[in-house]
Amino acid sequence: MIERIIQNNDLGKLLLRLSVGGLMLFHGIHKLKSGLGFIEKTLTDAGLPTYFSYGVLLGEVLAPLLIILGILSRPAALLQAFVMVAAIYLVHSSELFSLTQHGGHALELQFLYLFGSLAIVFLGSGSYSLSRGRGLWD
Repeated sequence: MIERIIQNNDLGKLLLRLSVGGLMLFHGIHKLKSGLGFIEKTLTDAGLPTYFSYGVLLGEVLAPLLIILGILSRPAALLQAFVMVAAIYLVHSSELFSLTQHGGHALELQFLYLFGSLAIVFLGSGSYSLSRGRGLWD
């Protein structure tokens, strides 16, 4: 019985989706409330068009919602991973080889979101989702 409880891949996928999608959603909600000014300035400084800032809303609001619900979770997680790569490159590249005062990597949160999203891309949503984990995209 213990083995059946412990070896529950679908529960593991649900917990991963809820943590990676749920916690990222807070970042998106913050951007909805405070605006995209910082993102637009960052894009402008990098020589990119400011309309790319709306991609952040897709990657930090829509994608996390889809991940949480388990609908089109693989493409949503891929989008979220892309947004994290862009954030690391555009905002945090100077911290790439830095440690915090406690010895942790300065970008550990960003890397957890990035690799957690990639894990969802490869694992899918599982049966504890609206899609029941059926199909190539879920």
